[in-house]
Amino acid sequence: MSDRTESAEVVVVGCGPGGAVLAYLLARSGVEVALVERAATFEREYRGFGWNPGVIRLFEEMDVLEDVLDLAHETVTDGSFSLYGGAVSVLDFDLLDTDYPYALMMEQPALLECLVERASAYDGFAFYPATTVTDLRTDDSGGVCGVVAHDREVDEDITFDARAVVGADGRYSTVRERAGIDPGWFESPIDLVWFKLPQGALDARNQGRIDRDGVLVFFGLGGGDVQVGYIVRDGEWPSIREAGFGAFCRRIAAIDPELAAAVDAHLDGFRDTTLLDVSPGVANSWTRDGLLLLGDAAHTASPIGAQGNPLAVEDAVVAHRILVDALAERDGPEGDGILSGDRLREFEVRRRPTVERVIALQRRAAQNLRFWLDYGRYVPAWLVRGSASAFGWLAPHSRRLRGFVESFALGDESVSVARSRFVD
Repeated sequence: MSDRTESAEVVVVGCGPGGAVLAYLLARSGVEVALVERAATFEREYRGFGWNPGVIRLFEEMDVLEDVLDLAHETVTDGSFSLYGGAVSVLDFDLLDTDYPYALMMEQPALLECLVERASAYDGFAFYPATTVTDLRTDDSGGVCGVVAHDREVDEDITFDARAVVGADGRYSTVRERAGIDPGWFESPIDLVWFKLPQGALDARNQGRIDRDGVLVFFGLGGGDVQVGYIVRDGEWPSIREAGFGAFCRRIAAIDPELAAAVDAHLDGFRDTTLLDVSPGVANSWTRDGLLLLGDAAHTASPIGAQGNPLAVEDAVVAHRILVDALAERDGPEGDGILSGDRLREFEVRRRPTVERVIALQRRAAQNLRFWLDYGRYVPAWLVRGSASAFGWLAPHSRRLRGFVESFALGDESVSVARSRFVD
């Protein structure tokens, strides 16, 4: 039996970008919302650091862009790689049809804290950190009517009653698992190893380095660190670790000698590296009576193209409109019943085509990266440079290539914040 019971119109599980944005938008629309987060503080590791022009537009529509730009960040106006030692531009943001011709690279903690602070200005909002959701509550017909959780700060079990539960709790979603929904994982041909280095330890003016011996990606985060990613074949990391940290540094040196020196100087062996699970997935269902999944809980993006954050924020914006309207329609007996799956399914119908298109592009790019890892050393340097230069020239002129670039950079331009639902 629970020690206490809390009630809200909507319970959002997970204070990542999607959950925090949705909670803020709902609170600003006069909805009673409980945001439940298992971590005790915002200072934890996150997978996503990129915010594309499409998200920046949505931040402006939410009236939070000014606050976001006050946080530590790096501004990216040109997508470029070091290719065999020479810089090659593959994306000039000024060529995109947008009022926000730049992307932001930043750590998530300060942003999430900012969104929670903005949501806290509204009486209907409540934040529950250090609270682990353990199960879903269901009614007699099997619809979701709340969650069961444990508040670790006070060591109490909590029952949350709600008209809708939103699972925004990431790749390994408890809400999705408890609902018995298949995450729909795809196999990935590559893995990604992350580590951080002090700013100034390497030249990070480009976003990565491609050489015949491998691929590295790196970018500043605005807080004194540079994030570095080393792409390896799927399942290869255990053998790399077994060969020792010195051998790992030599692998890095074959791609970028400067970076290898920084790794040797600043990392305390493999303990300062993290192997990310980058397998994408699309769950077979995102909604049912009283339940909606969004972000990585519904569709797990890989890191390619930094699409995880944009997709989650777009999800939150679309879900906001649907939830507010459904709640206003007095869905259920006397207006207090759980929201119907038919009504919530509008979210999935609206978002699934965009998500499936983006993840298909990511999977294709992952296959290309694996091909490079296997055969890149055999491709002549002149051919690689020529192909990259051709892509950089064709992208702004070719409708197909431009569409490919804009789908990653601008996101779903039809998504916009339902400002008319705001109560202030």
